[in-house]
Amino acid sequence: MRFQLIGPFEIVTDDGRTHRPGTPKVCQTLALLLTRPGEIVTADALIQELWGETPPRSAVTTLQTYVYHARRMFAQEELVPAGRCLIVTSPPGYSIQVDDDEIDIRVFEKLVSRARAELAADEPLTALGTVREALDLWRGPALSGIPTGDALSGHVVHLEELRIRAYEIRIACEEQLGWHRESIPELRRLTNDYPLNEWFHSRLIGTLGAAGRRAEALQAYQKVRRLLADELGLEPSRELKQLQARLLAPVQVSPQAAAPVPARSGV
Repeated sequence: MRFQLIGPFEIVTDDGRTHRPGTPKVCQTLALLLTRPGEIVTADALIQELWGETPPRSAVTTLQTYVYHARRMFAQEELVPAGRCLIVTSPPGYSIQVDDDEIDIRVFEKLVSRARAELAADEPLTALGTVREALDLWRGPALSGIPTGDALSGHVVHLEELRIRAYEIRIACEEQLGWHRESIPELRRLTNDYPLNEWFHSRLIGTLGAAGRRAEALQAYQKVRRLLADELGLEPSRELKQLQARLLAPVQVSPQAAAPVPARSGV
């Protein structure tokens, strides 16, 4: 089976059925357990996630009710084979007994780590396939439609940062493979989606320059320079300024290339 948290919370069964739990607090409880598969999550941690600093007096009993409803959902909807117990009461809390490859966020984390290692091992084509597989797991914002307290909100931030890293790996792979023109549409989208990420801007400027589109590269530099000044009151980084300087430098022509071609005799 597969628990999908990168997007709307879904449970995909072994026979291909998709179930979306309808109770927000039950989803929130399950989501926190799924971020720590096989580990005991204390009742106190679950209560903190569900209600923050102002839990109701009935918090312990209500939490037990949410766990009961989750177990009943697994049984009634036949989401797991008979006899498999997913949520285990383990004082002082609960644990969910699932493998990493049954949780999309864990699969995503492992794929990004593998792609990073493959790129470091100078295998850009292999790394590109791996990181594409990782990014394909995103069906929307992580944990969308689920209430999030401090713990889950922190995990969402972690996943978004890892997603940015995955994009960086993909662009780096395409650069190593010499696929400059192919990267341009993706880089334009990334600079739009992450306007304050200077790394994406630098890659777009450099890629446009490498593709022989110097005027567009300089326009991209001016755009990020204005953005940084208007939004943050900052100057572009040294790397961006060096890119601009290289783009403005006169194109060097070798003497052989500049020399006229002698006419053939008899022509």
